[in-house]
Amino acid sequence: MRSTADLASAGPTAHLDAGVWLHGVTREVDPALLAVTAGMDGAPVRAVPAAGLVAVVSTAPLTEFGEEALRRNLEDLAWLERAARAHHAVVAALSRAGAVVPARLATVHHDDARVAGQLAARRTELTALLDRLAGRDEWGVKGYVVPGATPRAAEEPGGSGGAGAAYLRRRRAQLTAREEGQRIAADAAAAVHAALAGHAVAARRHPPQDRRLSGAPTAMVLNGAYLVGQETLAAFSRLVDTLAGRHPEIRLELTGPWPPYSFAEERPPEPALTVREPAC
Repeated sequence: MRSTADLASAGPTAHLDAGVWLHGVTREVDPALLAVTAGMDGAPVRAVPAAGLVAVVSTAPLTEFGEEALRRNLEDLAWLERAARAHHAVVAALSRAGAVVPARLATVHHDDARVAGQLAARRTELTALLDRLAGRDEWGVKGYVVPGATPRAAEEPGGSGGAGAAYLRRRRAQLTAREEGQRIAADAAAAVHAALAGHAVAARRHPPQDRRLSGAPTAMVLNGAYLVGQETLAAFSRLVDTLAGRHPEIRLELTGPWPPYSFAEERPPEPALTVREPAC
């Protein structure tokens, strides 16, 4: 793979009507990959080399990707999905080719010079992250409640008071069983996460997704992300299967590999969709 450090930098650098959308940072990137990878405006992405690193960017028309326009568009779920898919497609292509530090969605700079300045200013941090991510992928494990897999509370015997009282006793028993089931599922999720984290380079536990987003028929109790070495993936996958058998009260789902979105910073990431527009 040819390094982009020696690529000509005579490409677009500053437009009054366009900004620069950052997709990710790598050590090098094949120009052939750039040529076939569409950016946010549909044109091929390009490289901005600086300080021994390479930022892969798109031209971002300010009418759609400027700060005010972004704030407005990020409230439009259809627009947001399209933007997220376009951004992810670039990051995923880079990830398949080697280690990449993904940029957070909607990271927009004024021009290539600002991007290069960020590479220089953050060189030590970015280099350390690339070293840490090399040869490793992010894998997700989601856990969903399995109805009926936990003991149900028995109805109180010898009740009296007629049909109304019997209904209240059944309702109380149902609520108790539900609460107990949720507690057992939560405990199982914590145990699964601890076991998986012990076999991963790094781990993050994200908030569970709403059912409307996950598309699952039951509640999610585990939304874990794990940085796993490619040479240990088989063992990690076997561990997921083992834990699924050990904890039938939750259904485990292994997904990936993903670009290392959850591990692009040493600390857990802040909520997504932050707009960055460096001051002039």
